Amino acid sequence: MKEKHIGILYIILAAFCFACMSLFIKLAGDIPTFEKSFFRNLVAIFFALGIMLRHHIPFSCNGKGNLKYLFARAIGGTIGIFCNFYAIDHLVMADANMLNKLSPFFAIIFSFFFLREKIKPYQIGCVCLAFIGALFILKPGGGAFTTFPSFIGILGGLGAGFAYTFVRAASQHKVPGPVIVLFFSVFSCAACIPFCIADFKCFSSLQLFYMLCVGLSATGGQFAITAAYSHSPAREISVYDYTQILFAALFGILFFGEIPDRYSLLGYAIIILASVTIFVIQKKAQEKEKPV
Repeated sequence: MKEKHIGILYIILAAFCFACMSLFIKLAGDIPTFEKSFFRNLVAIFFALGIMLRHHIPFSCNGKGNLKYLFARAIGGTIGIFCNFYAIDHLVMADANMLNKLSPFFAIIFSFFFLREKIKPYQIGCVCLAFIGALFILKPGGGAFTTFPSFIGILGGLGAGFAYTFVRAASQHKVPGPVIVLFFSVFSCAACIPFCIADFKCFSSLQLFYMLCVGLSATGGQFAITAAYSHSPAREISVYDYTQILFAALFGILFFGEIPDRYSLLGYAIIILASVTIFVIQKKAQEKEKPV
């Protein structure tokens, strides 16, 4: 029970860090999305390198066959970050964070097609329910200004779900976690460079500070979520990850005067209901499988 409580504290800390990342993205102002993404991943490169050097982890993907998983993870993660950062800049913070939380539902779909994992009927129902919730946030017919950033936010969740699918595949093939992080971060930084050159915008020292804070808070979130799952299994604590929406909503109100409308709030409730349903059913199923 003590380990579970520690895991819950770590996952809430991770949620707080990722909400801080969203806050700093927005505070950085009109800096192009690709520049913000570059700094976010640049900080992650140094942290991943530091961990690998400290723990003597070799710069190896444990076999050439695993490169396809690393590339798939990097492509999905890069698209996810670009879209998520764009959504944060153009939407209410809580909306952007909630749309990104569609990633586990997309991961269920991608795991079926790419990892040949079976989808159970309740998972299909919950995925459909989550997408219905997303429609309330998307607000079709609300005008291009409202709909387009929301659609990009959903693409961010899709990219993250695709990436998580191949993180799982790479981990199953014994690729070390820091190697996965380093490969993705280098790939994403390299992908940003052409866009940064084409549309570079000078930034102030304050904006540079905010962009470094984006990288630090994102890295802190990654460390915290890793620590959380090292203390307790996902089935016990994953639902607490949705505290990120509460933190993001609070930051949005305090710093930008953003108040989600009733349709968004209904969408949040539906998506969280779908997630909690999966959480409860999977936990009960795993408890039944335990030997008496």
